[in-house]
Parts: sequence; structure tokens; C-alpha cells
Amino acid sequence: MRLIDKINASGNNPFYTFEFFPPRTDQGFSNLLSRISRLTELKPSAISITWGAGGSTRDRTLELASVTQRDYGVDTIVHVTCTNMEQGMVDDALRAAKRIGIENILALRGDPPRGEEEWTPVDQRFTHAVDLVSYIRSTPEFADSFCIGVAAYPDGHTDKEYSEDEEIDHLKAKVDAGADFIVTQLFYDVDNYMRWLGKVRQRGIAVPVIPGIMPLQTYSSFLRLTKLCGTHIPPEIQAELEPIKHDDQKVKDYGVSLSVRLIKRLVNEGGVTGFHFSTLNLEKSVQRILEGLDWAHKGPSKFQNWLIAETPGPIVHPPEPKSEFVVTPANASDYATSGLNSHLPKEGEVGKGEVNNAATWDEFPNGRFGDVNSPAFGTQDLWGGYSRLRNEASQWARPTSPADITSICLRFLTFHASSWPFSPSPLSSESQLILPHLKRLAHLGWWPVGSQPAVDGARSEDETVGWGPRSGYVYQKAFVEFFVGEEEVRRLEGRVRERGKGEVDLLACNFKDDLRTNVADGERNAVTWGVFPGQEIVQSTIIERESFLSWKDEAFSIWTDWASLYPPGSKERELLEGIRDTRYLVNVTHHDFKNPDALWNFLFEDLPVEPEAALGER
Repeated sequence: MRLIDKINASGNNPFYTFEFFPPRTDQGFSNLLSRISRLTELKPSAISITWGAGGSTRDRTLELASVTQRDYGVDTIVHVTCTNMEQGMVDDALRAAKRIGIENILALRGDPPRGEEEWTPVDQRFTHAVDLVSYIRSTPEFADSFCIGVAAYPDGHTDKEYSEDEEIDHLKAKVDAGADFIVTQLFYDVDNYMRWLGKVRQRGIAVPVIPGIMPLQTYSSFLRLTKLCGTHIPPEIQAELEPIKHDDQKVKDYGVSLSVRLIKRLVNEGGVTGFHFSTLNLEKSVQRILEGLDWAHKGPSKFQNWLIAETPGPIVHPPEPKSEFVVTPANASDYATSGLNSHLPKEGEVGKGEVNNAATWDEFPNGRFGDVNSPAFGTQDLWGGYSRLRNEASQWARPTSPADITSICLRFLTFHASSWPFSPSPLSSESQLILPHLKRLAHLGWWPVGSQPAVDGARSEDETVGWGPRSGYVYQKAFVEFFVGEEEVRRLEGRVRERGKGEVDLLACNFKDDLRTNVADGERNAVTWGVFPGQEIVQSTIIERESFLSWKDEAFSIWTDWASLYPPGSKERELLEGIRDTRYLVNVTHHDFKNPDALWNFLFEDLPVEPEAALGER
């Protein structure tokens, strides 16, 4: 059924849609289907499936949409973008959607593809989203086949090319071309949204506008996302987050409470009846929000009494969970070391506990790797890309030699630059614990791009390394990632073989997919885990082949993005593309989490010792 028909039939009843993206791994895809199946019990009006630039996730998008539309019986919205799309590709996508019964399309311009200096259409007929809307409506084969949605940006488009009035003019053009509804980018400033919506209505745009809601998951991801999207954060929200930013559980709880509060204001003050939840393939927060609104398990029903008398008030955090046992550093270590592989059931055995429950794999997403089995694996990739590098490149020198890359890396490690291509935000306080080692790697020309120190039973409230609920203990194995040449990789391979299996794990791969490792296929290494009252072991960061290779593709694409900032044939581009083509991304993990120096002793033991002064700023 067309979403616009559902909206028109909903009257004063609330409706909501859920957005998902195709997971990067087969296991994540399979497990997302189970997650969506559970979420369909909340009776969303539609499910929205994203579409990678130029159809990069085309097959997975359509496969996922086919399951939700046909097997689960939920009306599905398929995103289609203009990026890298020619007429034939657009036709193929629309025909495939029709074949599986899709009646709803979200038409978008899309982001620049990786490696492109700017957004450039490959087919001049598809330069903007309005062109895609016009094409669908003017093509007899598709004109009456789809309900079409388009995007809007209450806080302004991330490109910042146009004024707000110009952006509203473009939105009006999309509606005039035949769009049936509008979905907005996420926002947290309700006052600004209401002001913006008033201007939209004054401009004569009368189609339904559905606010985009994205619950906070972690403080770090919140900062990264709002920075990249240009989202305005009201001072009161920032103030409420400040005292709890180091407690992941409280941040998640706050994200639920804040979303409930925002939705209630939008209903009361703006008469909004529909909402679009960007789930990031996560499950619990959306469910808890709908429960907080008394919409869960009932499906869309009449608005509750809170919508009449509700006034904004302070966020109330739920009480701390109680436990019948006390976790101490002594018994926590026992729990941790015995539970590292508890998520791997024997053949024919059904796993149990937190780490085997698909609903809780990513309860505390902490670190890039996560778990490849999680449907949310790779979430951070949604927020990166060329546009960030273009906006931040002014603080980096134009590199023409490997020494220049070292200098750029060291400027980041010495806080003279707030970012570098492999990190959109300043060096974390956790990385500062191992800063002398990271500087030494950089001086060697082994440019570090990811790391964590060893941690043996720190309190979960610790402001530097803590995460998860309070009154717990967290553990970490030290690992570091860096780019080096083939000669150094061979040296590391030999030394890892000398140490024997069980002390050090090595993963190394180049742009051409030459993988060198002592990690067996399917072998999983939990490098971050936590022990919390009333819960089994929570493993928030896992390193294994599949996750490393997935990140490897991302890491080498950053070199391509960086090179694309400079003209073809320039020294800068030749250098950066040469580094991409010749270096290896290396991950070294040391299993002795009780010795904070174990990893670094291993890496540096056969290298000349630099004087301490040489490790400072050069």
C-alpha cells in the first residue's frame, strides 16, 4: 500500500516508519532479518531501506526489501539516489522494485561517491533529486506505480551550498514535480524545526512532513554524527549530556527519554502525527521510545492524555539496576577470562546469554570493529566520506613525500590539528594513555590509525576507559593498527611465528587483497569486554578476519579520498595513491591484557631505541 494513502487514512492516530541499511556481512544480514521481524510487532506503517551511492548496495537493498515486503507483509520504502546512476540503472532499479511489490520510493540526490572531488552527475538528466522525481512521474511505465518521498533538512543541508530560503525553494520544486511526502534529516532543536516548518508551509508546501528521529546511542557517536550532519544541538541538551557522557547506559537511557520528550513536543506544539525512526539497525532504543509513548504492542492508536497536558520538563533517568551479587576486580577477572569465547556455541548447541542474544549484540557499541554478526556492524561508515576530508583539509599540509605524512600524523598526535584523514575528531583521552608509543610508531613511518591500551579491571565509571552500566568492570587487550611497507610486514610475520600461537595476533592486508595473518578463518578475538551487575559478559569489540577486511576496504578508500583532493598528475595525488597501492594495513593484538607494556615491548624490542627527547614534537 502507498504510504501517502496510509497517512491520509490515519486521521489523528500516530504512525511511524523504521529505517534500516543493508548490513555489510552475510551474518549481519541474516540477523537483521530476525531483528526486523521482532520490530514489525510494533506495527510500523512502513520500513525504509537505504541505497548505497550508485547502487553500491543495490542487490542487498532489493533482497532486504523483498523479504520485508513479501515475507513480512510490511509496506517498504526503497531509497533510490542519483549518484552514479544513468537512465538504464534507474529503470532497472524501479522495475526490480515493482517486481517485488514495492509501491514507495524515497528519491534522493545522494552523497558524492568515494574518490570524487565533488558531487558530479554521470547522467545530466539526474543532477538533483527533483530530476529523479520528475523522471518517475513523466515515464508512463512508472508514473502511477510509486508513492514518492523526498528529503528535507531543518538544520540546513550538509553541503551548505544554499541559504535556507533557497533550500525550501528546492523542496517546493520536488513537491511540484510529484513528491507525495517529505522525510527530514535528524534534528534535536524542536524550536528551530517548528520555525522551519512554518516557513515550509508558508511557501505553499502542503504534503505531509515526517520528522526524522535518531536516538542517541553513545556520546562519541552522537558528537561524530551531529558534526558530520551539521546538526544544531540546543545548549540545554549539551548541558544534560555533560555529566553522564562517560556512562554509556545513561547516555542510551537519555537518548530514549530525549526522543520521547521531543516527540511529545512535536505532537503538542506542531500537531505532528508521524515520525521516521533512523534505527541504525539497532533495536532496543526504538522499542523503548514507543513503549514510553504507550504506542508499543498496540500499533497506531489514538493519542494518549499526555498529549494534552504535557509540558517540557527535565529528563528523569531510571534507577540503577539492582543485583544480587557484587562484582569485584577479583571475581570480574575470573568471569572475563572464562567468558571470552562464550559466544561460540558448539555445533548443534543453542547459545544463551547476552552475547548470544541478537537483541543485545550491540547494546553498547564501543569501538569500530564491533561484532560482524551484528546487523549494525559498519554503522560508522554511514557518516564518513570525501566531504569530511574536503572540509578539514585546510589544517593539513599538502603532502609530497612520506615525511610529510609523518608530519601530518604527528601534528594530530601532538594536538596541533584537531583531526587527520583517519580520525574526524581529536585524539581521545584513552589514546593519550599510550601516546609516547603512538608517536614512536609515527616517527618510524608506521602511521597509526587505530589503537587501544591494555586495561585490567577498570571501573566502568572511569572517565577515560569506562563504558557500559555503572558498578561494573571493563577489560581490554592492547592493539594497534598502522600502515607499513611489505618489508616490515615480513619482519612482523617472522616474529609472530617465533612467539607461537596465543600470544600475538597479526592481521595485515594491502590494497590488492594480499592477506597475511596467523588468525584462522572464523577465529574471533574479543578485545574489549565488560562485567556488569546482573548481566553476563558483554563483549563490545571483537577482531577477526571478516571485520578487519571490511575495515581494510574502508581504510584504503580514505587514501583514495585524500588523493582526490588534489588534481590528477599532481605530486600530492601521486604520493597518496602510491602509498595506497604499496602499503599494508596492519593490526597487531597482544593477548596479555594484564601487562600494559606487552604489545609495545613486542613491537619495538628489535628496533633501535630513540632518545626520549626525539619522541616529542619535531
